[in-house]
This record gives sequence, C-alpha cells and structure tokens, in this order.
Amino acid sequence: MTSRLRHLLLIYGLAVAAVARPSVGAADDLENDTPKKIPENEVTTSSRCNPPEMNLAGNRAVATDFLGVTEVKFAGAIGPLGDRRLCKIKCIDGEWVGPLCQVKDDGGRFHPLLRSCHFKALPPQLLVTYQNVSIATDSRKVFPHGVEVLVRCRETGLFKLLGDSVLECQNGVWSHPLPICIPTTLLTNFSEESPPTILIKVPTGSSAVEPRGELAVFPGSIIHLECAFTRKLGNPEWTWTSKFREHMTGWAMSAEERDWKYRLSIYYSKPQDSGEFTCTTPIGTSNSITINVKAVLCPPLEVSDPHATARVEGSRLGHTAVFHCPTGYFLNGTANLSCEATGKWSSAPPKCLPVQCPQINPVDPRLAVENTNRSYGGRVTFSCPWGYKLTGPPNLECQSTGRWSGKVPQCQAVHCPPPQPLPNGRILETGGQALSDGRYSVGSAVQFGCAESYQLMGEPTIVCTERGFWSHSLPFCKPRCSYPGDPVNGHIAPIKFYYEPGDHVKVTCNPGFVVRERTATSRPTCRPDGSWSEKMPTCVDYSEV
Repeated sequence: MTSRLRHLLLIYGLAVAAVARPSVGAADDLENDTPKKIPENEVTTSSRCNPPEMNLAGNRAVATDFLGVTEVKFAGAIGPLGDRRLCKIKCIDGEWVGPLCQVKDDGGRFHPLLRSCHFKALPPQLLVTYQNVSIATDSRKVFPHGVEVLVRCRETGLFKLLGDSVLECQNGVWSHPLPICIPTTLLTNFSEESPPTILIKVPTGSSAVEPRGELAVFPGSIIHLECAFTRKLGNPEWTWTSKFREHMTGWAMSAEERDWKYRLSIYYSKPQDSGEFTCTTPIGTSNSITINVKAVLCPPLEVSDPHATARVEGSRLGHTAVFHCPTGYFLNGTANLSCEATGKWSSAPPKCLPVQCPQINPVDPRLAVENTNRSYGGRVTFSCPWGYKLTGPPNLECQSTGRWSGKVPQCQAVHCPPPQPLPNGRILETGGQALSDGRYSVGSAVQFGCAESYQLMGEPTIVCTERGFWSHSLPFCKPRCSYPGDPVNGHIAPIKFYYEPGDHVKVTCNPGFVVRERTATSRPTCRPDGSWSEKMPTCVDYSEV
C-alpha cells in the first residue's frame, strides 16, 4: 500500500478486510465487478498508479495487473464494532484517492468517507455506549463520521454529569466537548459545596441503567432515592417534574442512616411517574436522576448449548440470567446477562466449550512427549533418552482452568561423581570420557589396580549407572605377602597364594637334607607392609652340616 493510501485509511479509521477484483467503471457505479482495461495507447504514464498493497486477512497481497485499472473495490471494517461496508479507491492523475464507501440510505451509492473521531483521553469515570454496546475506549478506537455515542458516568448518582451526554462525530470533530463527572458528597467527605450523592434502591421490582444514565424501572416497582447530605447543615429538598402525584420524602428512620439520608419513595411506580427527580441542598447544589417507568420485556432466552445451565430470574426489565458450565468446560461469552431498557439482553447467551490445555512444545529437543491428551483430566507423559533424567514430574494433568498441573520438565545429563582415591592403589583404565570436574557420564567404566604387595578386594571394575550411582562400592587394597616358593630339596607349609600379615611359614627338608643350624628354628612371618620378616631357610645335604 502506498504511504499516502495507508495514511488515508488510518485517518478514516478503515480496516481493510478483503480485496475485490480490480475493476473500472463510473465513479458512482461499481455493480459490475468484471475487470476492464483501458487500451494501452489511451493510458498515459502520468495517469497510471502503482499497484496498491492491501492486507488480505492478515497477509499482504499485491495485485500486479494494474495497467489501465482506475479503481479497486474492497470490503472495509469501519468503526469500533467493525461494521462492514463496500468501499473503493480510485486512481486519479497517478495517485490513489479515497476511500469512498457505500451508504445504505442512499441506494448503495458511493460517497467520500469523512474523517473519523476518537477520544484522546477518557477519564475512568466515563462510560461510552455505541449502538447499545459499551465501548472500552482508548486513543486507537475510532468512530465513523455521522455516528452518535452516548456518554454517562459509570456510577449513576455517585457522580454528577456536567455537559452533553450525546456526542456526534462531524468529520473528525465531536459535536460537543467531552462531559465530565463531578464527585458528590460520598466521595468528598460530605463537603457542603459538592452536589449530593443520590443512592438508588429498588427493594421490589426491577430496574436497569440506560446508556444515557437514566434509570429504567418496570411498572409496579418500589424505588427509594436517598439524598446523602449532612443533616446538621439543614434539610435538602426533593423536586420532580411529573405532575401525576406527590411522593413521600423525609429523613431515614434507622439510627445509622437518619443523620445523612434524605429519602424520596415511589411506591408501585406507574408510567406517569416518569420524569426527573432532583435533590437540592440548602445552599443550592443539586443532583438529579431521570426515571423512565416502562413495561419492557426481553424475548425468552434460548439456551441451545446442552452443557450450559442458566438461572434465569425472568425476562422483565432489569432481570438477570446467570450461566454456568460443568467441570471440564469453560464459558465462552458473558456469564451474567441482564434485560436492558432496549428490550434486548445485554449480550448473546454464552456457550460451554471443552477445556483444552495448550499444546506442549518442549524447549529441550531431547524431551520425548508421549500419550498427549489435552482435554480436561487428560495427561501427557515425558521421557528422556538413555543417559538423561527428567528435572520435573514424569507427567502432567490438564486442569479445569485449562492449564497444565506443572511446568514442562527438561532432560538433564546423568553423571556419576568422581571415584575417591584408592589408598595403595590406582586407576588402571577408564572406559568413557570424564568431565573436567572428574565426573563420568552414564556407561563409563573404571578399572582399579593395587600397588605391589597389596591385593585388590572387591569388584575391580565399576560402571556409572542411569541413576547417577556407581554399580558397585569402591574396592580397596589389602596388604599381603606373596607365595615365596619351596626351597631346593624342601618345601614350606602352609601353602597359599597370598599370606596375610601375621601369617608364618615353616620349612621342611627332604630326606637326607636338613636346615642349617642357624636357621633351624626360624619361621618367616608376613609383615603388615606385605614383606617377609626374613629370607626363607635353605636345605643342605646332611653331610655338609
């Protein structure tokens, strides 16, 4: 879209929803959508426009065949409620001009779209109603030329509206300044200079506040209007415009209220009671409530959703309907409806839609998501590949709020701690790569050995398991003396592969041989360091002794 065209659409508050086929025709007749071309020799370069870029359902679309095309039609969404109109732009002297939009009251003819209006800043006490719909206004909400909006204070009776309640958009300018809400006595600590607060109570019957801030009351209702004013400053005065009958006024009877509530009561209201009711203080400050007594009935509510249950008070003005959904469903729409003074419900009946938890898209690529059931009560199961463990719960459950019962876990690599140093021993071999801090990954194997004169006790090889623990306890090195061997022409007893510290051996010679005299009584003993206490005795020929 050209910058000029984009600027124009923003000024007029026009959102492009779709693009029709390019067409050519008279300025006020676009009923024929068949594309037409102007012969190329009749189109000068200066009269051509660049192809306009427009937004098609959120995707940019650019038409390319615009040789000789002089206007483009499209469906426009105008205003805060997205009213649909058929609009067009025209190519004039090489520039796109417009938009022009159809006007229903003029037989569908196209007219220039005048500038829209918006509110630069809206005080929180004000409520804006457009086409019987309350609008949450901000600087981005625009209202088309020619429409009227109704403005009132949110809390009827608690504020006094100063200014016009009906504003009309006139080519980008509101017909009147934005009204203001003046706080009353209950908000100003009963300041004598403030307008009095008017509290509304309807103990019998029903009522509803209209878009203009007026109170609509069903006939036969009882209404109490209570003027909040400090009694010690004097008596306020109630006046009303209806000449139908007189109404009872006076201070409230209860001890808690008789010093600050001056009441007017309308019993069993009739249409003839309609009018403006004003409370005026002794110094002349005042506040007013307009009451319209009318028999308004809304059509019966049709609840087509089999899952929705509704508690309907009735279909008279001010009656309410409250909707609920069973566990496992959520309410799509407004739960509380009220019969308004227009004879319509405040919104369409809501529907109960099944609760669906969001799709799980794990950040960790190693995390496997299995058995996913996103409905209420459903579960999703997680697992990690070999050598990794979950950092959270192995499964989550979809709750009635539409949220999972916990956070999505991640996969964390499993490591075993570095083996403790082996006294009098060493690591002979490692199967697997150790980390910089000495830890080992799953599947790594470590083999141990002992120093000379020591014997390995326990498993010589341990493996890092998936639980992060070694498969066996660490072995240890125990001192031992090795078998010394039989002497020549003799033998030793007892015979062992290894001898523990404290063990001793005795040498016995073969017949004809004897142990030398000096060693005849010696018995070599295994020391704690794994060495023999002395050399093994030798056997010599008897004749040599």
